Amino acid sequence: MALLSLGINHQTAPVDIREKVAFAPDQLTSALQELQSIPAVNESVILSTCNRTEIYCDTSSDSIGAISRWLSNYHNMSEDALSPFMYQHFEQAAVRHLFRVASGLDSMVLGEPQILGQLKASFDQARQGKAVDSILDRLFQHSFNVAKRVRTDTEIGANPVSVAFAAVNLSKQIFGSLDQLQALLVGAGETIELVARHLRKQGIGAIVIANRSLENAQRLAQAVDAVAVHISAVPQELVNADIVISSTASQLPILGKGACESALKLRKHRPIFMVDLAVPRDIESQVGELQDIYLYTVDDLNSVIDENLRSREQAAEAAQEIINLEVNSFTQWLKTHQSADHIRQLRDSAEVIKQQCIARAMAQFDQDHDTEKALNTLANSLTNKMLHGPTIEMRKALKSGDQDTIRLLKSLISSPGQ
Repeated sequence: MALLSLGINHQTAPVDIREKVAFAPDQLTSALQELQSIPAVNESVILSTCNRTEIYCDTSSDSIGAISRWLSNYHNMSEDALSPFMYQHFEQAAVRHLFRVASGLDSMVLGEPQILGQLKASFDQARQGKAVDSILDRLFQHSFNVAKRVRTDTEIGANPVSVAFAAVNLSKQIFGSLDQLQALLVGAGETIELVARHLRKQGIGAIVIANRSLENAQRLAQAVDAVAVHISAVPQELVNADIVISSTASQLPILGKGACESALKLRKHRPIFMVDLAVPRDIESQVGELQDIYLYTVDDLNSVIDENLRSREQAAEAAQEIINLEVNSFTQWLKTHQSADHIRQLRDSAEVIKQQCIARAMAQFDQDHDTEKALNTLANSLTNKMLHGPTIEMRKALKSGDQDTIRLLKSLISSPGQ
């Protein structure tokens, strides 16, 4: 038996390759069944996200080529086209790789927590498909505990490293609770969607999404429980907006100093926190001169993100120490587990030999009812069968002068009194 992790990720393969090798959720059950049908694949789990596709197996070392070929064939790719982007990890290295993946140390965004949920979902699907037994069950449960310990004992996830998260985190630092506040989000792209979802997680009171395409704004608003308006309504919406975050592709500013001054008067100078994530800017720089507006640009956030990333990198060093300890812990368990398997197999083989010898002795007794002859038959058969293998190995060792094997075999057949 051997532990194997095999696959591609954002570090080894471009997105067009990752797209070709990705498994859709409704493919996983049948894919696992096919994978399990490969000879010597005892257990398997398939992890497939936008940034990685990985196969984890308990298998024999000579089945690795078959698994690689299966992955290529499943996605209608040639082995030559896929192999340059693939990596393989064995035994202890496979354990370490999984622990790093679960802890977010192998992610595109260092320390991101989403991968752990994706890993748990993949494991659950493999377990439901009966593709998991004792070894991968223990390995994946251990990886979940390692990820929890890394998250608890280090600062790996303490500081935001995306502009969307940083913008929301900064607004929470300024206002504290967000449940009585309203946010105005300008744009309807991926960044604004992430901002909206982060705001919802932080308990924002209300969200208004403004966009040139009202249809796109409505689509996003429906997904995040918000109100959609046309971008022309931004000056009016400013009056009720405590937080304004903008990210559009406009070549000209959307918000000017005059509109903000008018909104502040109607708000009785209640402060507005603004974040301009657009390049070129959506909000005129002069807006930042107004006394009750706190304006941050993407450059301001990037400096925060760079500092936070350095903090995460320091935390990653501590996380790696935890992972090294846990890899040793799992490796010790695996050795004990495999030793028990070997001992059980040895005893099972001995039991088969015993039953064969008893059957032969009973047949001898049934033939002539001679108890002593039957016992001699049993003893001779049992001795000959038990010593057959060791005798062959002893001859080889004597011929080659292998003293270690000679001493081992002698110790196996020494009488209790020696």
